[in-house]
Amino acid sequence: MTSTHPLARHGLPLATLALFFAAATAPAFVLFQGDGSDEPGFVAPTVGKPPPPPPAHMASAETYIPYPGPPVVPQARSEKKKPPSPPVMFTKLTSPYGPVDWCTRPNDLNNLLKNMKENVNVNFTCEVKALGEVDLDPDRNPILYRSGHFHFTFTPQERERLRAYLLAGGMLILNTGMGSKPFYDSALSELQAIFPESPPRRLGPDHSVFHSFYDLDRVEYRSGVRKAGYGGSDPWFDGVTINCRTVAILSRWGMEIGWDAVEDDTLMGYSVESARQLGVNLMSYAIAERAWAKGAAHAIRLVDSTTPATGKMRLAQVIYTGEWKTRHAGLSVLLNQFNQKTEIPVKFAHEEMRLTDPRLFDSPLLYMTGHENFVLKDDEAAALREYLKRGGCLFAEACCGRKAFDAAFQREIARVLPGVPLAPISARNGLFTLPNPLASVGVTPALAAQLGNKNAIEPRLMGMDLSGHFAVLYSPFGLAGGWELSQSPYAFGYDDGSAMKIGENILMYAITQ
Repeated sequence: MTSTHPLARHGLPLATLALFFAAATAPAFVLFQGDGSDEPGFVAPTVGKPPPPPPAHMASAETYIPYPGPPVVPQARSEKKKPPSPPVMFTKLTSPYGPVDWCTRPNDLNNLLKNMKENVNVNFTCEVKALGEVDLDPDRNPILYRSGHFHFTFTPQERERLRAYLLAGGMLILNTGMGSKPFYDSALSELQAIFPESPPRRLGPDHSVFHSFYDLDRVEYRSGVRKAGYGGSDPWFDGVTINCRTVAILSRWGMEIGWDAVEDDTLMGYSVESARQLGVNLMSYAIAERAWAKGAAHAIRLVDSTTPATGKMRLAQVIYTGEWKTRHAGLSVLLNQFNQKTEIPVKFAHEEMRLTDPRLFDSPLLYMTGHENFVLKDDEAAALREYLKRGGCLFAEACCGRKAFDAAFQREIARVLPGVPLAPISARNGLFTLPNPLASVGVTPALAAQLGNKNAIEPRLMGMDLSGHFAVLYSPFGLAGGWELSQSPYAFGYDDGSAMKIGENILMYAITQ
């Protein structure tokens, strides 16, 4: 009987795989010129056993074989039946250089999925495909997975396919085989090429992917990671985040040796238990975000073709070193809604600039947001200090209510205005009355759960008072997702309607003070 294992279905008979894996274990194996095997940080693959053939499934029902005439009694037999296949969750990507490049652990995904079935009661399967064979509909292949040790590149056409797939709701997981640095370096470069507008960045331990099923802000590493010089205990994932959804994740250290249950502490990767838990979290995050991406409203970028640039409200978004742009249409939607409600001329095409840009002082209001930790340079902090002391106003929010940005913002704004407290604004302040009375506001399900299942609260904003007016207005809860009518399922923020009203009130305050 021919095996139907995914590798074999891809035209790779198990016997051929075994021979190829055996050859690949030879010393000084070179995959191709420039493969990184002679570079510092390269880790040669140790090839796992080929996967076993799938088990034969026996149906519980009996069937009868007809025999001619009595007195013979029909005899029963059990027939092999093919049960319904569970849905595909992972698609392992191949490469032109053979399995030693992309499949040194043939059982990694199989064992991960088996462990999920046994421990978290979910049943999925995996497939093996070349990138050109992948259906761009994420419902048919929710997660693409690529692991390896060597340098690699995607073609321009493959990058286009990946970008389309990821923006449609799919997810890409890149795993650095046993921590081999050439693969990691190539993965960073490829993600940068696919999303030049949103380069990969290290994900903070408060990122939702580390809390989607298990709380994993701390993980267990093998001693090989410590010998490589990394002493942290937080998981090391780099990610590309588009509109609050992390569409691609790169693991710096090997997960595959944990999924394949390799008990060798000298390797550079996660422990078996931490790797399995990370795998479950990746799946949980991908499922929730894909469902949200399908149902999220797509806000329309507003183009200002008629309102003159000298309108009463110009808003500049602050560019800083870090993830400074989390939503692409939110501000435009907010400004348009504000204009419709108040009939105050608004320049829809808001500007984006660094704090050291001389044009900074032409904008009465600055907007700043992010997800992750950041640090302002000394000249940026000095320029912002001068701007605020001249009467400018900074409006900031922790997008999705992320703790990493919240801690960084409170630290950095204290550097900008030392001695000026960032304090809660009383709910009785006039800020909460125009143009919308805001005695109570709604919150997202995630924030409601965090607050003891409170679906509505008093609005919570913080401010820094300079000479009787708020020079800084800050929301520790997310707003921008609500402006786009599509808060992330993991967002700790205000619901769509409340986020819009709070934003409108902040704009009104800024132009009337």
